[in-house]
Amino acid sequence: MGLSSDRQTQAGLFILFGATYLLTLLGNGLILLLIWLDVRLHLPMYFFLCHLSLVDICYTSSGVPQMLVHFLLEKKTISFARCGTQLFFSLALGGTEFLLLAAMAYDCYVAVCDPLCYIAVMSPRLCMALAAVSWLVGLANSAMEMALTMHLPTCGHNVLNHVACETLALVRLACVDVTFNQVVIVASSVVVLLVPGCLVSLSYTHIIVAILRIRSTQGRHKAFGTCASHLTVVSISYGMALFTYMQPRSMASAEQEKVVVLFYTVATPMLNPLIYSLRNKDVKAALSRVLMTSSELKH
Repeated sequence: MGLSSDRQTQAGLFILFGATYLLTLLGNGLILLLIWLDVRLHLPMYFFLCHLSLVDICYTSSGVPQMLVHFLLEKKTISFARCGTQLFFSLALGGTEFLLLAAMAYDCYVAVCDPLCYIAVMSPRLCMALAAVSWLVGLANSAMEMALTMHLPTCGHNVLNHVACETLALVRLACVDVTFNQVVIVASSVVVLLVPGCLVSLSYTHIIVAILRIRSTQGRHKAFGTCASHLTVVSISYGMALFTYMQPRSMASAEQEKVVVLFYTVATPMLNPLIYSLRNKDVKAALSRVLMTSSELKH
């Protein structure tokens, strides 16, 4: 059903979300390119940022192009196979992103609270293991949820009151008891949302305590500025997702669910490069070096 049936509103939304999608691709693509080209960015922090940017590009691409097409069509349809495929990738990439954010919070915790042991603790082996676990858990969780959801009988109900093929919207179409599905949704939310969210909260609590011990006022303000922006986006992302998926029988309306899904499908992937990377002095320096090298090659 999308967001609106008004043609002018849909045209405006097409322009808005189309521009946001392009910015997401450009921002995250730039981060991937810089990290690949500049060996000075081959560090644990940027290793996770590289994975986050890749996830964001794939995640937003799993639903936004279809949404943009639907803004231009009067009748919005999607085949059963494409719906299942979209559901699988959105769940897998969304779960992977939340787990990667927890890994990045741990990396930040070690860097701030135990800087002398940072290189030893955040070894390439550990970084690879954390990234692999994030991807594998995200994929496994998605495969389970998708299989259970897409096998629900709908008795001919086929109108999704949503912007995409999303778990709760599909479950609402079922004409059988969905208690087991709701239990699975809550259980998977605990694994990919609640536990990582708690780890992020714990990491940032220790980070804030460590920052408060910094004697320099300027140093404290700088550290708080960086952590505050990180923590704001992470808190909103985890908070909105938990509000939606941890209580599938809640009074939250379909319209509220649409807003939540749009936030972490459209807004978050666009904001992540700005917050985690493009404000970082090392990334800015890498961008300057790449531009200078490119300019020298032209001359």
